[in-house]
Amino acid sequence: MAIGTALWSFALVVGLLTLTPGLDTALVLRTSALGRRRRAWGVVLGIQSGTLLWGVLTSLGVTALFTASHLAYVTLRWVGAAYLVWMGVRMLRDTFRGLPTEGADDPAPPAGTDSFAGGWRQGVLTNLLNPKMGAFYVAVLPQFIPAGTGHFTMGLLLACVHILIGLAWSAVLVGFARVLHGWLRKPQARRLLDRITGTVIAAFGVRLALGD
Repeated sequence: MAIGTALWSFALVVGLLTLTPGLDTALVLRTSALGRRRRAWGVVLGIQSGTLLWGVLTSLGVTALFTASHLAYVTLRWVGAAYLVWMGVRMLRDTFRGLPTEGADDPAPPAGTDSFAGGWRQGVLTNLLNPKMGAFYVAVLPQFIPAGTGHFTMGLLLACVHILIGLAWSAVLVGFARVLHGWLRKPQARRLLDRITGTVIAAFGVRLALGD
């Protein structure tokens, strides 16, 4: 397989994966739709930072050792599941407490909620605590590394392709979310979005815990 063919083939696979609605899509849409653009881009870059780290670890062969250890895999799976369920339940809890409480006529997010650093932490934790990302990279990445090429260099290049596609799709999501921002100035609409997103995130956590 030529390097160009490998890159295009991998781009097709991860492109379809990126376009499939999932946890990352829910987080980016929810954060940016609430007008928290800095935090939304923090989430985006946090997710892609996690993707880069998975790519580096896979290229170094570290994740192969991780997936070979059942105890390590199960431990990370349960930690990741607990984190997602906690995040989703907290989001749902706040809506039933009447939060967010900002006024309907105030388009700006409350102080401290539009934090790039906070979004980055949320994005990178969500990505790194998902053992299925590691399993995906271990199973898929080596298939697209042509014989005779440097394993680490080619693996890193493939991870960068994944990141570029993720960034492009995230830009589309952030732009689309701006359309919803006017509607989401209403507290009732924000609570509805948080209940939907919280349910999706918690459901992902439960699914991860069950190993489906």
